[in-house]
Amino acid sequence: MRQTTSIKLDTAVKNEAQEIFAQLGLTLGEAVNLFLNQVRLRKGIPFDIEIPNAKTQQIMNEVREGKNIEDFSFDELKHA
Repeated sequence: MRQTTSIKLDTAVKNEAQEIFAQLGLTLGEAVNLFLNQVRLRKGIPFDIEIPNAKTQQIMNEVREGKNIEDFSFDELKHA
């Protein structure tokens, strides 16, 4: 049985994720169902969630402030 659910998502994150899901042959709904099934099977979040260390927090703050940011593409990350 399927049920329609309404959730609020960050538009940019949603769009970027949908592009990735499309490359994997998945819709957003299918990807959400995969996630929810993993939560059900594992009885929790299916990946580690940790509080960032001090260095990572510093970098995240700098990014939020627009400091030390360079443009890059996802293709560059794949080949890094």
